[in-house]
Formats: sequence, structure tokens, C-alpha cells
Amino acid sequence: MGFICYLGTMARVFVYGTLKKGQPNYKHMINTTKGIAKYQGRGRTVEKYPLVIAGKYNIPYMLNIPGTGHHIAGEIYTVDDQMLRFLDEFEGCPDMYQRTTMRIEVVEWEGKSGTAEVRPASSGVMECFVYNTSTYQPEWVQLPYHDNYDSSGTHGLSYVLRENRD
Repeated sequence: MGFICYLGTMARVFVYGTLKKGQPNYKHMINTTKGIAKYQGRGRTVEKYPLVIAGKYNIPYMLNIPGTGHHIAGEIYTVDDQMLRFLDEFEGCPDMYQRTTMRIEVVEWEGKSGTAEVRPASSGVMECFVYNTSTYQPEWVQLPYHDNYDSSGTHGLSYVLRENRD
């Protein structure tokens, strides 16, 4: 006789770049060997931030400069500890990106869980982990700011997958 008991906690993560649905690294969000990630809905940052596409691999970065740029659109997921550890490693945390807590305004909610820690507050704002960066190149501040990342957008800066980099 056996039964499965899940004792871990679920964390909320807001993704705004290549991990979103339809983007080049979304495959990692649905790969259960890396952990569990459950799509909850769409949101945007309460504060404005610069979202730039930088470097020779056209990587999206949210620069940790609150009050500058745009309200950034993205997706809210609940993730287990294993997926959070994978995301930390994938995002090069803490060197390339830092995982910080931000206030995210819920735009559309699909979350099926009725637990209070997962549901958005009546204000429609929730705290989520976000991978942004304070370790950016100074010249990135001069790049165009985006509000909704799409690798195949009109900017013409297609993301280069890790396996295709030199």
C-alpha cells in the first residue's frame, strides 16, 4: 500500500520573455522532468520597467530600474521547488538575472486552484518572483524599451537558442 504526499510549496513566477507560451523556451515550462509549472493567467508589472533585447543572442532582459519604461506583459505560473531550482539555473541566477519579488497586476486569471495563497487578491495584484537584472551593461539603458516580448516581433531580433550559439 502506498500513497503520494506532496509536502513542497508552490511559488508564483511571472515570466515575460522566452519562457512564455509560443516563445522559444516555453518547452521547459511544460517539461515535467524539470518540475511542475501550472499556468495561472496573464499579468503585467504594476511598476514600469525597461524591457530590452540585448547581446548577440537577442536575449530579453527586464532591467531593474523601476519607474522607467513600460508596464511589462507576461504570464503567471505556480511552480514547485524543483521547477524553481531549474529556473534559477536556467536564468543564470544570481549572475545574469536576479530573482526578485514584484507586484503583478492580474489581467486574465485561469487558475483552477481555490487556495488563498494562489488566488489573486480582490485588488487584482499579487506578489510574484520575477527574473530581472541589476547586472546589465550600461549601454543597454539606451536600447528600445518593449512592453510585450515576442521573439518573432517587428523588432527583427530573433532569439538564438542555446544549442545554436557559437
